[in-house]
Amino acid sequence: MHCPPLKITFLGTGTSSGVPMIACNCTVCTSADKKDKRLRSSILVESDSTSFVVDTTPDFRYQMLRANVKKLDAVLFTHPHKDHVAGLDDVRAFNFFQQKAMPVYSNSLTEEALKREFAYAFSDKKYPGVPELNLITINDQPFYIGDIPVLPIEVWHHKMPVLGFRFGRFTYITDANRIEVAEQEKIKGTDVLVLNALRKEKHISHYNLDEAVAEVQGLQIAQSYFTHISHQLGRHQDVNAVLPKGIELAWDGMELLFEELPL
Repeated sequence: MHCPPLKITFLGTGTSSGVPMIACNCTVCTSADKKDKRLRSSILVESDSTSFVVDTTPDFRYQMLRANVKKLDAVLFTHPHKDHVAGLDDVRAFNFFQQKAMPVYSNSLTEEALKREFAYAFSDKKYPGVPELNLITINDQPFYIGDIPVLPIEVWHHKMPVLGFRFGRFTYITDANRIEVAEQEKIKGTDVLVLNALRKEKHISHYNLDEAVAEVQGLQIAQSYFTHISHQLGRHQDVNAVLPKGIELAWDGMELLFEELPL
């Protein structure tokens, strides 16, 4: 699949509670380092002609304002947990200015959750001003959003199937703690992999730091970034300093640029 030049912007790199966490006085939550300020995890994917977000977090409105996003062509969802879908209502602004419904790509599990949690957007008699959404069901088959190729990668979040995505040379996976061998094959050859690394202690449904390091090293990825980070992981500069070569923590506002991928 041909891929144009891409810019990836990290809109948020925090776990479901964000960092700082409400009412917490730990050294991470009280840190003055801007890289220890993490909104909920999401990215903006852009080519010259197409732009879309992966997930609409509870911070979606502020993330759009902070990144100065004026055009959004679609929303692509990884899974239906609240910290990844809660901000969907705020696509209303793009509906208003772009004068069209927002294409929303998700698997059937997420689609059902959206219909449940945003029922007012799908009712037969809609109240004026509700978000206009065009649901598009996806599975494991590759597809395009505008001129950007999307390769879904199914991973496991404990017992929940979650979609990661590969865009050309870049792969984004969040909320996972297991990747089957067949799906690992889709990742191989990626220049940059983003993977969740929640904390140092083991977790039932997320990779911890050691597991995330082992996963990216096993896949032989040259450069990896960790996201979906909790305050329990430690301060950004302290953790970054001890990570193996080619592995770093992502941070809010970080941008990655990718040149055109030849046919």
